[in-house]
Amino acid sequence: METQPILYRKRLIPSECFELKDDQILYRDDRIIVTKWNTIRPKKDLDHGYSCYFMKKGFKVSRFYGHENQHVCWYCDIIDTAYDAELNAYTFTDLLVDVILTPDGSIKVVDVDELADAMENKLISQSMLLRALRRLDYLLSIIYQDRFGDLQREILTRE
Repeated sequence: METQPILYRKRLIPSECFELKDDQILYRDDRIIVTKWNTIRPKKDLDHGYSCYFMKKGFKVSRFYGHENQHVCWYCDIIDTAYDAELNAYTFTDLLVDVILTPDGSIKVVDVDELADAMENKLISQSMLLRALRRLDYLLSIIYQDRFGDLQREILTRE
């Protein structure tokens, strides 16, 4: 029986890295990891959700649920993925800029200012900045071409 990998979430602003020890891995292959989770820090309108890490595409798509199990939104993080085979551990670095899709159909790109701040304060390299922007552009092109359902399906078939 294969042991489950350890998952880490690394943030640049604020600077922190912590194990996602309570996340349950529902599915994993060489392209994606699908997890089920509860919020780390309690929030007024967010309780739990599901995430799919698209490791080669450079983003994570999450379905957020409220306390009454109502769908709140789809939340997409732009990420870098590093795998340590010796530790069997994935570290997902949040590249700051995010995309939120709400049930009413609106699409918001958020935290672009944080990406600029990170570059200005030398928290990221130019290559990280460029990767983040290109991955954001790729994700938005999927959304605008009405192909976001392909990404959602990875979660919806495992909920």
